[in-house]
Amino acid sequence: MSNLLVFQSDFGISDGAVSAMYGVAKSVSTTLDLYDLTHDIPPYHIWEASYRLAQTTSYWPEQTVFVSVVDPGVGSERLSVVVKTKANHYIVTPDNGTLTHLAQSVRISEARIIDEKINRLAESFQSYTFHGRDVYAYTGARLAAGKTSFEQIGPQLDVDQLVRFTTPEVTVNNRVITGTIDILDIRFGNLWTNIDKNYFYQEAIEYGDILEVTILDDTQQVYKNMMAFGRSFADTQVGEPILYINSLGKIAIALNQGSFADAYHINAGTQSKIRIHKTTKTSDPFTK
Repeated sequence: MSNLLVFQSDFGISDGAVSAMYGVAKSVSTTLDLYDLTHDIPPYHIWEASYRLAQTTSYWPEQTVFVSVVDPGVGSERLSVVVKTKANHYIVTPDNGTLTHLAQSVRISEARIIDEKINRLAESFQSYTFHGRDVYAYTGARLAAGKTSFEQIGPQLDVDQLVRFTTPEVTVNNRVITGTIDILDIRFGNLWTNIDKNYFYQEAIEYGDILEVTILDDTQQVYKNMMAFGRSFADTQVGEPILYINSLGKIAIALNQGSFADAYHINAGTQSKIRIHKTTKTSDPFTK
């Protein structure tokens, strides 16, 4: 194994929860290299945990082990699993939808149910509320350190039985591209959609084109305006909106040096729909 262990949670870092998981991992092997994906997932927000895993895992070396703990059902009958992706990464997590986006992007090749009789921190069997420490960090550390194999984690689970969210599809009707705002680029307030860049290529949308953008919260319109499609934020004036291709190859919207989400009170989620339509107008975004 790679000896690399990456943690994600909704715990934050204001108390000792993350440190406790680190301690368990280092108790398994002091040679493990421990890293954080993020601990700022909004509490109980499984969808965002799923998205951040898909955003990140493929950039890590093969055999990296990820521990993702966003677990509102801790202590319930939900399963604890370890999956192996087709890109040869491992994710240790509750089976509660956290694997949705990975299953769609890099695909999951195998899944195992964690056998807690052998994959659980010693003397923790009376605790039911901190599986991140007692089960996931412990199991992830043993796997990353090569002290257990994937096959020894527990019984095999059919990949198709993993819990997944329903994810809206992108549609094109009369040259109107409709998708959803999957997530926010939180620090900067940009909107990241589920619309792949190839939809723009198929509709012959080019840099400099002016597009009509409509955003709805379910059925209520919350934004409608024209904006340019540019390569980078510098292709528009400060304070003006722009469409661009983000780091994942998806269409996104930004407010140059501002927060689009804050300015227009827009949230991400399956209820946040976006419609993009090419107009007959053109613009040179490089002309200031």
